[in-house]
Amino acid sequence: MKQLLSSRPVLWFLFLFNLAVAAVAPFAVDGTQGVMTSVGMGVVSLGAGTALLRDRTRRQHG
Repeated sequence: MKQLLSSRPVLWFLFLFNLAVAAVAPFAVDGTQGVMTSVGMGVVSLGAGTALLRDRTRRQHG
């Protein structure tokens, strides 16, 4: 499962999808639930983006 989740296409999907949901959630869902959804999806998106950047630097140096 770890190998699947760390593949580049999956990381790109997680990054872009969660970023889009994080941007739309406060407008689609009212109140605290929308804000917390946005924060949670933003954290997942940042994690996927970080993994993409680490993989990129590993490929350049390796």
